[in-house]
Amino acid sequence: MKKLILPVLTAALLLTAATQENLNAQTPIIQTKFTADPAPMVHKGTVYLYTTHDEDYAPEGMAGFRMKEWLLYTSTDMVNWTDHGTIANLYSFKWADPAISGWGGFENGAWAPQCIERNGKFYLYCPVQGRGIGVLVADNPFGPFTDPLGKPLIGAQYDSIDPSVWIDDDGQAYLYWGNPNLWYVKLNEDMISCSGEITKDELIRKIKDQKDPYHFQEGPWAYKKNGHYYMAYASTCCPEGIGYAMAPSAIGPWEFKGYIMKPNRKSSGNHPGIIDYKGKSYVFGFNYRLNFMITDKHHERRSICVAEMKYNPDGTIQELPWWDDGVAVEPVGTLNPYKRTEAETMAWSQGLKSAGDNENGMYITSIHNKDFLQLKAVDFGKGAKTFEIRAATITKGKIEIRLDSLEGTLLGVCSINNTGGWDAWKTFTADIEKVSGVHDLYFVFRGGDGEMFNIDYWKLK
Repeated sequence: MKKLILPVLTAALLLTAATQENLNAQTPIIQTKFTADPAPMVHKGTVYLYTTHDEDYAPEGMAGFRMKEWLLYTSTDMVNWTDHGTIANLYSFKWADPAISGWGGFENGAWAPQCIERNGKFYLYCPVQGRGIGVLVADNPFGPFTDPLGKPLIGAQYDSIDPSVWIDDDGQAYLYWGNPNLWYVKLNEDMISCSGEITKDELIRKIKDQKDPYHFQEGPWAYKKNGHYYMAYASTCCPEGIGYAMAPSAIGPWEFKGYIMKPNRKSSGNHPGIIDYKGKSYVFGFNYRLNFMITDKHHERRSICVAEMKYNPDGTIQELPWWDDGVAVEPVGTLNPYKRTEAETMAWSQGLKSAGDNENGMYITSIHNKDFLQLKAVDFGKGAKTFEIRAATITKGKIEIRLDSLEGTLLGVCSINNTGGWDAWKTFTADIEKVSGVHDLYFVFRGGDGEMFNIDYWKLK
C-alpha cells in the first residue's frame, strides 16, 4: 500500500530546548499517534481519555479522514498520559457491515465516542458513520467492550454522529448528538434502550433561510455544574471553534452564551470534552499542530489539546485563546519513578511511536538517534542510585537520562545492547547521579542510523 503522507515527527525535526518549551505551551498532549474527538471521563481519581484515531496514511486516491478504531489514554496529573491502545474498532459492531458504503467508506467510520459509568458498568457510545450510533459495554474502563444489542441504538436517519451521554442528579440519563441539528433522547437505567421519543431540539437546529444564533455544527458535550446546564459544541464553520449554550434544564430551552474558544483558520474543526478534576476545570479539543510540523499541506491528522477553563460568578465561561496561543496546564500531581512506569507514559516526545501485542501490551518503538521522551513533575524524593529499563533490539544504542531539559544535567547513560530480536526483551541498568525533589525527566536517545530499540517500561531504584 502506497503511503501518501509522511510518518509522524522524525529525528530531523528535533527541537531545541527553547522551541520545545514553547511547543509544550501549545498543548498537543499525544504525539505518538494522531488523535481527535476527545471524550474525557473521571473515575476513581483517574482521567480516562477516549479518542478517535486519524491514521498516518491513506490508500492512494483517498483523501480526508481515515478512522478505524477508538483509543484510550489515562492520566492522574493532567500532564503525563499513558497510552492503552485500541479499546474498540469498527468490527466491534457486527451490524456495521464493511460492504455498506458510508461517508468516505468503512475505513472512515470510527467517529467521536463518549464513555460513561453506571452501576459498575461502562457504556461506550460510538457513531459508525453512515450506519447509526451503537453502544458497547464493559466491566471496567479498559474493556473488553462488547455489543449488547447487535444493532444500532440510534438509527442513521437522525443526523447520527458525535454522541454525548450524561446522567442528571435525579438519575435520568440523556443522549445527545447531531450535525447540523441537535438531537436528544432519554435513556432507561440499563443505558442501552431509549425512554420516550427521539427529539430534534426546538432551538438548536438549522432552518433554511433563517438566522442561526447558536452556530451549532456538531460534537455536543452536555454537563451540569453549580445548578447550570451546559451544552458545549463545535461551533461555526469553517473553521470551527467551541461555542456553548446554557439552560435551566437538561432539555433546554438553550441560550447561546458565546465561545469557549473562537474559530481559528489554523484548524478546520474542533470538538469539546469538558471535565472537573482535582479542583480545576478543563476543556479538551484538537488542533493540527503536529501535522503542520511535518508538512505545509492540510491533512485530516489531528492532535488533542487541553486547557484549563474558568467560570464567571454567573456561570458563564471565560473565553480562552486558541490552543497555539494558550498556556500549558500545570501538573495536579507528581509521577512516582520508583514504581514501574510504562514507556508509553509521557508528557511530550519526538520521533516515537506506540505499538502493542498480546504478550507485552503497549510499548514504545520507532526510536532513532536524537529522538526523546519527556515526563513532567517526576518526584525523585531523596534520590535514586539506579535506572532500570526493559528493552528489545537487534542492534544497540544509548539513553541519556537528563534533568529538566534536553541539555540539562546528565544523571547517567544506559547502554542498550542486542537482545536477539525486536521481541526478545531484556532488562538493562545504569548508575545515576543522586538528585532530590520534583523535576522534569528527559530520555534522549543516541545511536547510529536506523531504528535502535523498543522499550517497555522503566523505573528508578
